[in-house]
Amino acid sequence: MSAPPAPRGPGLRRFLTGRQPQPERCGLCAVAVDEAHHGHLVDTEKRALVCACPSCALLMEQPGAAAGRFRAVPDRYLTDPAHRLDDRAWGALQIPVGVAFFFRNTALDRLVALYPSPAGATESELDPETWATVLGDSRLAELLEPDVEALLLRRTDGRHECYLVPIDICYELVGRMRLLWQGFDGGAEARAALGAFFEQVGQRARTVGEEGRP
Repeated sequence: MSAPPAPRGPGLRRFLTGRQPQPERCGLCAVAVDEAHHGHLVDTEKRALVCACPSCALLMEQPGAAAGRFRAVPDRYLTDPAHRLDDRAWGALQIPVGVAFFFRNTALDRLVALYPSPAGATESELDPETWATVLGDSRLAELLEPDVEALLLRRTDGRHECYLVPIDICYELVGRMRLLWQGFDGGAEARAALGAFFEQVGQRARTVGEEGRP
């Protein structure tokens, strides 16, 4: 099993450990950052998420910065109402729970599929042909930026949702679920947190083709 990007920095670790967070600091220059409002970088060499101050995040957006090792996580949320998922398509993905996210790992040169569990982010082996059949022809898949964005899927009460989101919020979700998980199915508190999380994602998501409109 490959090692996917792992959350680093107190801001994300608090969802995994439940411990009192230490002051947030930029993973590159060590300057203090606002706990609730700061960006993240993907360290493509270590496959890890790193907190970033505004200056370092902006610097890493420049072509050739740090020889491409660090990539800034964008802040876009997209949805494509024209792309439909159904129970048959979900079954083909072989995801044992109702939530999963997919991203392309450039270091491994393949797609990685993960889902929340009591143990954290659990990888699911995904056949490339299955990916192409279920999601590969969608506009969201075409727009997906490797390493820094993910396709976030959810199935609940016969309804299927798919969003293009920043990769860091997927690990935030995994941490929340790990912290709140109880019993076999996660429990009422975890389900409530999951519902609130997707409600926020849905509110932020713009329809593909309309993201640049006011």
